[in-house]
Amino acid sequence: MDLLNSPQLTDLYQLTMVQSYLDHGMQDEAVFDFFVRSLPQPRNFLVAGGLAQLLDFLEQSRFSDDELEYLASSGFFRSNLIDYLSKFRFTGDVDAMPEGSILFSNEPIVRITAPLPEAQLIETRLINLIQFQTLVATKAVRCRLAAPDKLLADFGLRRAHGADAGVLAARASYIGGFDGTSNVLAGQQLGIPIMGTMAHAFIQAHATESDAFHHFTESQPDNLVLLIDTYDTETGAERVADLADKLRIQGRRVKAVRIDSGDLAEEAERVRLILDQRGHSEIGIFASSSVDEYLLKSFSDRNAPIDGYGIGTSLTTSEDAPYLNCAYKLQEYAGVPRRKRSLGKSTWPGRKQVYRHFRSNGLLDHDVLCLESEAVATGTAMLKPVMRDGKRLYPADSLNILRERVKAGVRTLPPELRDLQRAAYFEPQISSALQQLAIETDKRFGG
Repeated sequence: MDLLNSPQLTDLYQLTMVQSYLDHGMQDEAVFDFFVRSLPQPRNFLVAGGLAQLLDFLEQSRFSDDELEYLASSGFFRSNLIDYLSKFRFTGDVDAMPEGSILFSNEPIVRITAPLPEAQLIETRLINLIQFQTLVATKAVRCRLAAPDKLLADFGLRRAHGADAGVLAARASYIGGFDGTSNVLAGQQLGIPIMGTMAHAFIQAHATESDAFHHFTESQPDNLVLLIDTYDTETGAERVADLADKLRIQGRRVKAVRIDSGDLAEEAERVRLILDQRGHSEIGIFASSSVDEYLLKSFSDRNAPIDGYGIGTSLTTSEDAPYLNCAYKLQEYAGVPRRKRSLGKSTWPGRKQVYRHFRSNGLLDHDVLCLESEAVATGTAMLKPVMRDGKRLYPADSLNILRERVKAGVRTLPPELRDLQRAAYFEPQISSALQQLAIETDKRFGG
């Protein structure tokens, strides 16, 4: 059973609502938008992620016999729902911002158009897939902005909240500009370069640190990144220099040393001095241990002699912003615009489009949120058709295409939106026609 593409991976209330929809003949076409209400501070933009996995889910989602038996025995549902679910296939349309797009608050990221029970049933997994990869891809871009010329590797599998999250985080971080991952399964399944060194246990298992270095050299002659801070970092650096002297005679080299504790910048400065004085300026320095974009920026400002970083917890959990204030809301049903008016959570009704406008120098100027039916003379339409009648319109973009899309989008951001620590206000302008539709919708439903 493919648990990750099972429609049973949902919240109970989705099914109880579908039961009521079926009981009362509510199966007309519905339009739902998925969007982020507000960006977590100090993020000034997000990067769309997870669309490929969402489309996989929509195409492959089926209820198994075991799942249907469980639902039938749960006491919540009648036979008409079980029969409906036994034949369930997503038959709707999906319009979405292409994966890797830059996005902002209150802009539809994904629009679902489908019979109401279908559109309702997919909500939980849609949010789950899009939110998580959007968080991690955005975190990865922020790290890349802080360290534009450094090697960045995802080391977060062991801290990921589950196996699914570990693989998807590797994918999202690679889209966001990382160079590789320690996650071997992600490497196999997704073609992401795999990277890794050694653990302190490897050093401790040997009688001496030098023995550990020599054994690793014999086993991994082309992947010589040696961990030097198990005991004393400077002594470890000296031992690596001794080893490098011997390897040089053989025409071989140590690729890098890794530091995983202490003040990484200070440790790197001391290690760089030792290696340079010993004539091994070719040996790089790789660092890990609680690294995030803020630490990367401080190292960059300090010109710390670190060539690459392994980033784990802060990336895979999006530590400083572990969730998005996002929502999936009904905007039209049976041809009639709808909108939520709750205090602080109101939505814009109807089928909408986002048009992006740029300055003459190519930098982002503003976005306009408007009705899809409006005639707009300028701007780039951000929502694209990606699925019709439950079938993908195009093959999934390769990860390399997504990486380039992210790079291109980031290049359009003005400096204030690239800032990692100061919040910059940016929300779409709302067209007058959309504002008028909101007024009319409120009147229609008791406004």
